[in-house]
Amino acid sequence: MLRRTMLICLLVAMLATLVQGQGTRVGFYSRTCPRAESIVSSTVATHFKSNPAIAPGLLRMHFHDCFVRGCDASILINGSNTEKTALPNLGLKGYEVIDDAKTQLEAACPGLVSCADILALAARDSVVLTGGRSWQVPTGRRDGRVSSASDTANLPGFTDSIDAQKQKFAAKGLNAQDLVTLVGGHTIGTTACQFFNYRLYNTTGNGSDPTISALFLPQLQALCPQNGDRTKRVALDTDSENKFDASFFGNLRNGRGILESDQKLWTDTSTRTFVQRFLGVRGLAALNFNVEFGKSMVKMSNIGVKTGSDSEIRKICSAIN
Repeated sequence: MLRRTMLICLLVAMLATLVQGQGTRVGFYSRTCPRAESIVSSTVATHFKSNPAIAPGLLRMHFHDCFVRGCDASILINGSNTEKTALPNLGLKGYEVIDDAKTQLEAACPGLVSCADILALAARDSVVLTGGRSWQVPTGRRDGRVSSASDTANLPGFTDSIDAQKQKFAAKGLNAQDLVTLVGGHTIGTTACQFFNYRLYNTTGNGSDPTISALFLPQLQALCPQNGDRTKRVALDTDSENKFDASFFGNLRNGRGILESDQKLWTDTSTRTFVQRFLGVRGLAALNFNVEFGKSMVKMSNIGVKTGSDSEIRKICSAIN
């Protein structure tokens, strides 16, 4: 009996060590703050009703946070030369949603729920609100204390080659399938003309980008005239910009990708197969985009999770304690 008790204690200790080593687990707040996830979801839903653009904004914000110093909410910190001020982050939307959720959580459970977890949950809730499938979000992240604009240089860029994109994802423990899957998040949201109008008129001195459909090119040129407003926003998924689905991949197949880096997922043979599998091309093992997106998001949300003394639970998300 004594040996059995000791064995059980040992197994419990090993499990606790494993969980601590992973840093996050589903239901982390189930006892300490049982309403945490419902508070976040209701807050996101309230803001979404008045401004649906916050859904892709929060999803993109979580991605940009995780790819810089890990998923530690460093993207939320105010100040000169912080991540928030860097060029790739200037168009991010949804900071007010995170602040609102944090205020409510501090009232309900003071000092317990991290801003990093709020952001991870809000990204999931944004996908659900736009028609995507839910997934269980592991929680237990802590907030970082450092935010530097210069660290954003390694974010994937809209002109990156597939090799460059794969290298950046691999550096975060993500593979080529994760790359294609997560870029598929562009099924919702918009981008500015300034990030792709060079493809419409003068690509390396040879006119328009030949990978753009000849039928689609005039539509894009009408939306983004050569000398027009470079800040004008255009849907990344022209078929269903407000619906989380796999139509984005159909656009890539048909030469209707907006960003150069997106269209390359089709033109590069190393990633085209994944696009085809999401489209259910005959002869290939089909992939369900909604299912795979949740899996890849969980992987991404565990990048560089902070759990020790180099972190904290911020009282407000825009400033370190």
